[in-house]
Amino acid sequence: MVDGWESQRDLFDVPEDVAYFNTASLSPVLRSVRAAGEAALRQRARPWEIGEADWFTDVERLRALAGRLVGGDAEGIALVPATSYGFAVAAANLPLTAGQQVLVLAEEYPSGPYTWRVLAERVGAGIRTVSRAPGQTWTEAVLAAIDSRVGIVSVPNVHWTDGGLVDLAEVAAATHAIGARLVVDASQSLGVLPLDVAALRPDFVVSVGYKWLLGPFGRGYLWVAEEHRQGRPLEENWILREGSDDFARLVDYRDEYLPGARRYDQGARTLFEITPMAIAALEQVLAWGPSRIAAALAGVTAEIATRLADAGVTATEPRGPHFLGLRFPAGATERVAAALKAANCFAPRRGDAIRVAPHLHVTEADVDRLVATVIASV
Repeated sequence: MVDGWESQRDLFDVPEDVAYFNTASLSPVLRSVRAAGEAALRQRARPWEIGEADWFTDVERLRALAGRLVGGDAEGIALVPATSYGFAVAAANLPLTAGQQVLVLAEEYPSGPYTWRVLAERVGAGIRTVSRAPGQTWTEAVLAAIDSRVGIVSVPNVHWTDGGLVDLAEVAAATHAIGARLVVDASQSLGVLPLDVAALRPDFVVSVGYKWLLGPFGRGYLWVAEEHRQGRPLEENWILREGSDDFARLVDYRDEYLPGARRYDQGARTLFEITPMAIAALEQVLAWGPSRIAAALAGVTAEIATRLADAGVTATEPRGPHFLGLRFPAGATERVAAALKAANCFAPRRGDAIRVAPHLHVTEADVDRLVATVIASV
């Protein structure tokens, strides 16, 4: 690692015989998160001990933690089940007219492009899919594609197939300059790369919680710019209305929503069983600090890339500090993927790259196994 940062393997439930480099798909579980889930299940088994205030207290605690991670506050955070839900909220509340285009990246995570394709078809707009030319960065490709016809720019901070970095500050400036709207999928970066919504001024930022935020499956986060917080939610559930904390008067229907981005929360948002797990996860991420996590993981990925370079293996550049997209000589990719699986080394294929995504559970022995397996099978 770097700066004296040792592996945090003891805080994760990862057996010694497993070398896990697939945080970009599903994070390993922190022991503290598992303990929080077990305690939550015990509480849920005794519903008579759950009070009315419990429907709201942990949810608001989680909302505040998520707000800190994006450089905002609780008022901008909606609690959603998935990126697809967050993209659907954005699509329902952003202007797009016939003849305009939505800019997306080639081979990006499907939920965004699928959402924008449906919106574009409905209003008579188009999709502009950006690919990289040889030697071109994702940032350069995006900036070259932004023009007056683009109405929405939908990009990640880190490309999900190979870790390629998108400079959000540059993309945001270019997007604002033409009066377009900016949507960021931070699922492969939030919790590692610092994010400052005040500086970037995006319209929406969405992230799942089960990757780099180390939380449970089924809990995601949507940050909403202030100008969109009076918009149209996807559903009309009771807990999003003013006065919903007074259970005796729920039959007195209210038109007013709760303040901030809460109107966009999913139904059954309380999620008694997993909300405490999500809280434990975000508390640990914030205790470490995204910048320190990034520095430690940059040391791991740099070591892997350096040791594999002599074997003709290349890594995407520029890239996120936590994420390697490894590419191999012709015909070797499938062979390498099969060898890694046989070695109990989890680094899957995405597109034409083997995706290596460690977290702080990774040890030097894990790195040695990955490197040795790749070199032997190239």
